[in-house]
Amino acid sequence: MNGLLNYVSCGVLWLGLLVKAPDLLRHRRDPYLRTICAVLGLAGLCFFLGAPPTVGAVNRIGDVPNLAAPVTYVAITGYCAASQVLVVHWRGGPRVRRTVRRWLLAYAVVVLGIAVTFTLGEAPVERRTDLDTYYATTPFIAQMIVLYLVAHLTAVTVTTVSSLRWARRVRGGLRAGLTLLGTGSLCGAGYSVAKLVAVGARWSGRDWSRLGTTVSPAAAGLGALLTVVGVLVPLAAPRVAEWRRARRTYARLEPLERALDDLLTRRALRLPRPGLASPTTRLMWRQTSVHNALSHLDAYFDRELYDRTRAGVLAATGEAERAEAAAWAAVITEAVRDEAEPGRRVPSRDGGRLPGRAPEPAVLVRIADALAGPAPAPAAPAVAGRTTTAGTA
Repeated sequence: MNGLLNYVSCGVLWLGLLVKAPDLLRHRRDPYLRTICAVLGLAGLCFFLGAPPTVGAVNRIGDVPNLAAPVTYVAITGYCAASQVLVVHWRGGPRVRRTVRRWLLAYAVVVLGIAVTFTLGEAPVERRTDLDTYYATTPFIAQMIVLYLVAHLTAVTVTTVSSLRWARRVRGGLRAGLTLLGTGSLCGAGYSVAKLVAVGARWSGRDWSRLGTTVSPAAAGLGALLTVVGVLVPLAAPRVAEWRRARRTYARLEPLERALDDLLTRRALRLPRPGLASPTTRLMWRQTSVHNALSHLDAYFDRELYDRTRAGVLAATGEAERAEAAAWAAVITEAVRDEAEPGRRVPSRDGGRLPGRAPEPAVLVRIADALAGPAPAPAAPAVAGRTTTAGTA
């Protein structure tokens, strides 16, 4: 009777709504986003209103026995309407607005029917958990119960079929999200079916009320969890994919940073390492450190060595990107050696500057791969005039 399952389910749904709220504030006029938020908000409200403590509070505040029943059923009907509108926006097409209006009108009629039947019926004994089966044979109250259950079953069935059908046409995070959403809606159908079976058993003189008090809430709770995850997965999937790419790139850049480590340490060119940070932030930190080192080494880059190495690798492999990476690897390795030994001569600039002061991020990764290989750069022939002379810097 403590309603823990209801409140947990409500919290999960409203947590999903909280995650989507910033997007809603930025795109207030997006009907699809508004509908998703309405589905999450109303679904959470249904669980909140259906919790036994909330049922007792509503009945007590309204001073009407079982007033919480039609209030909860109206919330469920609103959730059903929002689910149908969401499906309509998914499908798209030229008649979206007209179809939305029809579904809203249909569920408005259901809400009116709930209000009228509750007013005409009599439910004097408060039932917080088994009202459906207790009043299953009471005139008008029984019609109210069947009305909201059929409306709910219709909505979740349409949502299930539409979600799973669309999931077959897409890939990635959207497919996973639609599959979870469809499965969650299927669990929601289990809620309605269990209650309808319990009501039908009551009509035939049997007492299957446990279907409505145990099986049905469990199905609804599982459906709520799957629904929230299904809505959030497409939102989180691009970010997770970005983090995975950043993590891989961060690891691939390690040989290049290791080659520059002594320079970064001696010249204090490395920024403080971020603590608890996302993979994207850590990647930016490593890239910044590498760029700082390359900027410092700019005066030591040898254009002739770059050209020779690039031409040799290109002739051997026919791969321009690999040749460029190998040339940069050779130049960086030599520049680090020259900078670390004050007595060595700064390379001649007669051949001109290297193209660009710093390689692009994609090139940095290939340079790191070249440095990590067994032979980062082919041996370059000695260049006349490139001798080491003490006192030259």
